[in-house]
Amino acid sequence: MIRVVLPAHLKVLANVAREVQLELTGTATPEAVIDALEAAYPALRGTIRDPATKRRRPFVRFYACDLDLSHEPIDLPLPEAVASGVEPFIVIGAMAGGRAACGRPLAAYAAYASLSAHLVPTERRRVRLRRATR
Repeated sequence: MIRVVLPAHLKVLANVAREVQLELTGTATPEAVIDALEAAYPALRGTIRDPATKRRRPFVRFYACDLDLSHEPIDLPLPEAVASGVEPFIVIGAMAGGRAACGRPLAAYAAYASLSAHLVPTERRRVRLRRATR
């Protein structure tokens, strides 16, 4: 069983609360998780990845075990903690533009706020977000 945390707008489309639990056959990879998610919730088809090319949408990010998997190969096996359901596979809708007063990208704050709002308090951990190059 894989636990998947979706951003608020995708939860509304899928008509789910908090997180989604999926059963996978074979190796747990981001591609397999998205395939199972789109099969279980057809309203999500085309929202996370392009239906023609199967590439991740530009403002969608994947996280697992505090790691940003967004730019990793889509067929890379997920960490064992995610594959076993201990940790969630997290889909975040990123934002673009601007910097906060401290110089960090606003998207980093929005992504962290979105992530922490969807996790129960015992699961909250700081997500290592890459700083945008200046």
